[in-house]
Amino acid sequence: MPNFSEGTRVDVIAELARAAAGAYLLDVDADADHNRVVISLVGQKPQLIDALVASVQVALRHIDLREHRGVHPRVGAADVIPIVPLGGASLAEAHEIARTLGQRVWMDLKVPVYFYGHGEEHTLADIRAGRVRPALGGAELHPSAGAVCIGARHPLVAFNVILPGLQLREARALARSLRESGGGLRGVQALVFELGDGRIQLSMNLFRLEETPPSAVIAELERRGVLIGTQHVIGLCPAAVANQAAAGRLLEARLAAAVSRRGGLNREATELANTGIAQDALLAAADRAAALVPVLMAAHVLGDDMSAMLDIAVRGLRAAAVRTD
Repeated sequence: MPNFSEGTRVDVIAELARAAAGAYLLDVDADADHNRVVISLVGQKPQLIDALVASVQVALRHIDLREHRGVHPRVGAADVIPIVPLGGASLAEAHEIARTLGQRVWMDLKVPVYFYGHGEEHTLADIRAGRVRPALGGAELHPSAGAVCIGARHPLVAFNVILPGLQLREARALARSLRESGGGLRGVQALVFELGDGRIQLSMNLFRLEETPPSAVIAELERRGVLIGTQHVIGLCPAAVANQAAAGRLLEARLAAAVSRRGGLNREATELANTGIAQDALLAAADRAAALVPVLMAAHVLGDDMSAMLDIAVRGLRAAAVRTD
């Protein structure tokens, strides 16, 4: 799920997505206030690495940090590339891909690389705070592209909430009290941003999803009497922990949609991509994903990767439907 420091130029975002589509493209989520786009893609190791290198090359060509403006912290044009295992893949395998990708980025593009996350000594917070030098490329960052942070991690949900009833100082105090590191909710990292139109945004990463899904954060805010505005899931959300803000942004449904699109079933892909969170919608999407297997087999286009993606989709959607029963 590469995060690029570009959220306003439609042509550049489209070119980044085209480059990433060398793998299976699941989602493109751009934010103008953060001036950032999160692209979700999936694939096996060779195609995934090639697609990511190609997208970093596009970022290198079009994004200049010396001219970049946005509320989100960043160290690079291709800022952060987390590698997340799906299905039966392991964090160790994701770490191996992260390391190989980093070597390719440095050797092919000459953009310095930081490694973080599973199997690494440093965290993303260490890198952003300037406490670490790049693992590849030396201390000097690329003049326009900065550096790339690459690492393996478990799935998380990036979740933003507008806080219409709080001033900036109050919102920052709230964020501190919600963080796991501050004794708050388990698995919560939180920052506060003042957006260009004056809105106050609570921006969170939820990394212990079984303990603290988005609904648990909303329940805690409501318990404290905090006025809650617009909610937004950035990127995609596992169906099992989705709240209403994740409707149409379900990871498993997008996996099935990507397979449909690769098989030429564009209408089916669109409908699957927009799956809601109600039990009947989840079950219907699971059945449609399962039904794709014989259709694509008959068309002789069902590869092992597509079959694995559909298996993950069906299992995840059905499990989520049981949880909402």
